[in-house]
Amino acid sequence: MRGRDHWLILGLAVLAAALGGYAQHRHRPLDTPSPSLLGQALPPLVLSDLDGRAHRLADYRGRRVLLNFWASWCAPCLREMPALAEAQAKFGEQGAIVVGIAMDEPLHVRAFLAAHPVNYPILMGEMGPPSTSLKLGNTRQVLPYSVLIGADGRILAAHAGPLSAGQLTEWLAPAPSGR
Repeated sequence: MRGRDHWLILGLAVLAAALGGYAQHRHRPLDTPSPSLLGQALPPLVLSDLDGRAHRLADYRGRRVLLNFWASWCAPCLREMPALAEAQAKFGEQGAIVVGIAMDEPLHVRAFLAAHPVNYPILMGEMGPPSTSLKLGNTRQVLPYSVLIGADGRILAAHAGPLSAGQLTEWLAPAPSGR
C-alpha cells in the first residue's frame, strides 16, 4: 500500500509542477523578447531571397526596419500582410522598411506571393535550430512575430502576434530622436 501512495503523491507533484509551469508560460507578456536583446545590435544575419541571392540584414543600417516573421499557413500572418504593405507604402519614402521573413518552404512562399504580391522584400528564414526568429527573441516560436530595428542597427522592440495599425504607425513613423 505504501508504494501506491508514494506513486500517487509523486504523480500529483508532477501534475502540480506542470500546471504551474503552464500557467506561468501563459501569463508571460507577448511583447517581451529576451531582455538581453533589447538595445543590442542586430546579430549578423544573412538570408536568401526566393531567387537564392544572399542579403545581409546589416545592409539596411541607416533605416528603421520592421522584420516580420510569417508563414503561408499562418492565418493571422496573412491577415496582417495588407496592413504591412500599407505601412510600407506610407512610411517607405520616409526611410522605414518592412522586410518579410518567411518561415516556410520556398515553394509555398512562391505560390502565396504569386497570388498575393507585396510591396516589400521577402527573405527566407532559417528554420533549423536555432531558427532565425529564435535568434531574434521569439522564444515562444509563434507567428507572426515582428522585430523593430533602429537606424543604428539596434533592436528597439519585438511583438508576438499581429501588429495593429497603431503599432505599425508608432514603429515606422519617423522618430523625432532619430532612433
